[in-house]
Amino acid sequence: MIIDRVEAFPVAPRWLFVRIETNDGLVGWGEASLEGYADVVRAAVDQFAEYLIGKDPALIEDHWQVLTKGQFYRGGAVLASAVSGIDQALWDLKGKRLSVPVHDLLGGAVRDRIRAYGWVGGDDPAEVADQISAQLAVGLTAVKMNGSGKMSRNGSVAELDAVVARVASARATLGPDRDVAVDLHGRFTLGTARRLAPLLEPLHPFFIEEPVVPENSHVIERMVDATTIPIATGERLYSRQEFLPVLQAGIAIAQPDLSHAGGISEVRRIAALAETFDAVIAPHCPLGPLALAACLQGGFATPNHLIQEQSIGIHYNKGAEVLDYVLDTSPLKFVDGGFEKLTGPGLGIEIDEHAVREASSRWERWQNPIWRHADGSVAEW
Repeated sequence: MIIDRVEAFPVAPRWLFVRIETNDGLVGWGEASLEGYADVVRAAVDQFAEYLIGKDPALIEDHWQVLTKGQFYRGGAVLASAVSGIDQALWDLKGKRLSVPVHDLLGGAVRDRIRAYGWVGGDDPAEVADQISAQLAVGLTAVKMNGSGKMSRNGSVAELDAVVARVASARATLGPDRDVAVDLHGRFTLGTARRLAPLLEPLHPFFIEEPVVPENSHVIERMVDATTIPIATGERLYSRQEFLPVLQAGIAIAQPDLSHAGGISEVRRIAALAETFDAVIAPHCPLGPLALAACLQGGFATPNHLIQEQSIGIHYNKGAEVLDYVLDTSPLKFVDGGFEKLTGPGLGIEIDEHAVREASSRWERWQNPIWRHADGSVAEW
């Protein structure tokens, strides 16, 4: 049994699926979505394919080591995302070969159900109460919202008051038994985030996410020390080495993305590292069905897994929805505010290959908007 073909398919709305086929016809799928850079990651997957073709697909760890360390120049979001999609597809292949779900290969399930949260409010949050009600109607018990839209460099009283008002509206709709997380999306400076956090404490957010951009992770300890609210970050960190400083700084929740941070293999190691700092993981996943399935497979076998992001119905999903590429959607249906243990082989979902190939033939590149401050300078999106 050897790898015979490696393909990558960019599909709407902004995803990149990886397909690996063996010489006996078995197919594994993964997701290498890097929002805004699908075509670049696809080129990296094509280059990695030159190494993989002819190799034994069962040697997942050895392939991971070669793809991440075999070249002198390495790392970064693009290469890590390409490796992530390949890694997921290899785990999918192995599970299918052995007729077991991936979580069985990771030591077995430690839970029967994974709690999930949904997105409300969009990029520039508004009408969150109505959107939260819709999430509650499908059974979810937690939501996440952007704290603001474009934020000035030194947030005004009006801007901060508006954030607090939106979170207060969310809390009033959710009540005391459900949760709201607040994503600052790297739009705030450290000083502004430190001013905001104490104002949010009476509303008891589940966590504050990405209070500073990842390149300023060296100052996140000052954010941790400024509030009792758990601090979360990690969607733009791509390895154990990049997570170590923020864990040392005291974040409570690590948010690796299984399509960005080295796939199932590396995120398992990030989770183990987080556990040594008494931190939990809540994997980032505003992506497609394969990324979600990979997150769930890892989560079922990870003791310090807290909650799972998912993007069913998210505002980014224009042109396709999460379940549009899945033949049987029942493994990814909501049950009691989350997902029940996946039992199918591999990643536990079956991809509609015809739908993927057809969508890829109509691919249109997705780019996030460019925001500017009132003075014309570039603002964080």
